[in-house]
Amino acid sequence: MAVNTRFATGVHALLLLAVEPDVLQTSEDVARKLNTNPVVIRRVFSLLQQAELVESQKGPSGGSRLARSAKEISLADIYRALSPGDVFHAASVHASAGGKLNQALNQVFKDAQKALEKELAQTSLSQLVKKSVKKEKH
Repeated sequence: MAVNTRFATGVHALLLLAVEPDVLQTSEDVARKLNTNPVVIRRVFSLLQQAELVESQKGPSGGSRLARSAKEISLADIYRALSPGDVFHAASVHASAGGKLNQALNQVFKDAQKALEKELAQTSLSQLVKKSVKKEKH
C-alpha cells in the first residue's frame, strides 16, 4: 500500500511560504529546500491554489506565496485541499450480515475522519511557524 506524502509536503511547503510571507518563492526554491522534485511542488501548489490557500504568478520574476494570512490557514484547510478522499475505505462484505457490518464499519470510519479533521482544525499554519522557530532557537 502506497503512502500519500502530499499532505506533509504541502504543510512543509506552506511553512516555507509563511516564514517569508512577502517573498514570491519558486517551485524550484521550495523543492530544493524540501529535497524533492519541483514538479511535486508545482502539483501541490496547483491544488493549494484551487483551494485559495496559495497565489502564484507566472514569469521570470514569478513564484508563489500565501493567499491569506498564516493565522487564517488551518491544517484542516491544507488537508482538505490535498487529500483526495477519506482516510479509510471499507471493503465490501457479501455475506448476509455484510450490509450491517459495512454500515457499522463505515460509521466508525466517518467518525474517525471527523475526529482527524477536528484535530487538524485546531492548529494554524502560524502556530506551526512559531513552534518551529522556537525549536530551532533551542
